[in-house]
Amino acid sequence: MAEMQDISAQEIPKLNYGFARDFGIAVTGVTEAGIVVAIRAGTVPRALTEVRRVVGEIVQIERKNPQEFDALLSDLYTSDGLSIEDEGALDDLDSALEGMPKTADLLANDDDAPVIRLINGLMAEAVKTRASDVHLEPFDNKLSVRLRVDGVLAEVASLSAKLAPYIVSRVKVMARLDIAEKRIPQDGRLSLTLGDREFDVRVSTLPSRHGERVVLRLLDTSQAHLTLSDLGMQSDVHKQLKELLKEPNGIILVTGPTGSGKTTTLYAGLSILNDQSRNIMTVEDPVEYALAGISQTQVNSKVGMTFASGLRAILRQDPDVVMVGEIRDHETAEMAIQASLTGHLVLSTVHTNSAVAAITRLRDMGVEQFLLSSTIKGILAQRLVRKLCDNCKVPVKDPAEYIDKLDISLSNATTIYDAAGCDTCNHTGYTGRRGIYELVVVDDTLRRMIQGGASEQEMQAHAFAKADTLSTSGQRLIADGVTTVSEVLRVSRLKEATGAGI
Repeated sequence: MAEMQDISAQEIPKLNYGFARDFGIAVTGVTEAGIVVAIRAGTVPRALTEVRRVVGEIVQIERKNPQEFDALLSDLYTSDGLSIEDEGALDDLDSALEGMPKTADLLANDDDAPVIRLINGLMAEAVKTRASDVHLEPFDNKLSVRLRVDGVLAEVASLSAKLAPYIVSRVKVMARLDIAEKRIPQDGRLSLTLGDREFDVRVSTLPSRHGERVVLRLLDTSQAHLTLSDLGMQSDVHKQLKELLKEPNGIILVTGPTGSGKTTTLYAGLSILNDQSRNIMTVEDPVEYALAGISQTQVNSKVGMTFASGLRAILRQDPDVVMVGEIRDHETAEMAIQASLTGHLVLSTVHTNSAVAAITRLRDMGVEQFLLSSTIKGILAQRLVRKLCDNCKVPVKDPAEYIDKLDISLSNATTIYDAAGCDTCNHTGYTGRRGIYELVVVDDTLRRMIQGGASEQEMQAHAFAKADTLSTSGQRLIADGVTTVSEVLRVSRLKEATGAGI
């Protein structure tokens, strides 16, 4: 076998993506004697002849099944990153801002217009770095492009302010928005495919001082198939939550700030219940992922379709399990309570800082205490912390000052790690995220406390007498070398009972 050269990915000749996808053949490497290709099962021989004509002699062929080939194709063609080209041809862009199909495979687009290449490269970079959001922010003298990776924003490009209207118009055409309307906010969505991966992209525009600001949220459809086991819960929390989901009726709440993974947790819970023996219905704003076998309804306030009215309509559809995207007002809370009292299992979210605080929030919405005590079965609070990159994490030189301030019992020999940064993690020190959780199971004692109007502090003391809080859950990840003290501090206090911190 010919020895593979030490050659960068940029020097490996690439076939046109559409050709590679349709004919099932891709160049994967270069040797001194020629090129190495991968082929999909069933590739026709004439495709190899065409490849030999375009890129040279083929010395090695690697056969892949369809799934392996699609994954390889995705890796090869989404690794180009952000490519910012010459800005000189702006006068020719108007015609390129029209005609984008509703569902587009960006990698198959061979149009060389600079703005189109820029947007394609930006979306590929967002996928490669696992970004959840792309921010396009116009200022007086620049267009700032930022990606939110693992919950943290970082600028990846600063472009000429002259590009802003062209880029915004292009995105608005892709999302089927009105490109002539620049005075009011607009919301839209589009579907994109990059290799074997499919994405739903939510697009939001907002007028600002120097032009329209655009945020694109990328929703990887593969995330809809996560199970509770994939979320990294503590074993006791995982076991208790699965038991709660077996309840025939009642309310299960998930709390936390925006972007803490609440919807993903609810979808994972629904996947357990979705065994075709139950009628499962949801009302969401918006519907983030399509779930097979589950009826999902979109909130539309413009026509009076609110959470409350949607839930009221759903209850006439003979459901067994109902998911309400968020309880945000008295009417929705009352409807959720009534649904649980009439024999339905209701899953929903509330924006609070802790699990017990959800009870206080519902009280503040005007829900009677005796109704809360008889319907709420459990409340899960969660946050997401970034995981340390295993390739470059470094031990903290003096861990004693941290260990003394942590709630959980750690020996002085425990190694606490900090982030460093390397090529693997794009010099952030972190790669991926992990959830930290606290679960309140409403037992008889807590039920009496809720009905009796006990304070939040009293309920907190009882609920977590033997269970992990968010802070202790985070500290266990620190002790296991999964994350850092600063990451846990970013999402919760290390000592919630006393308010102490580092």
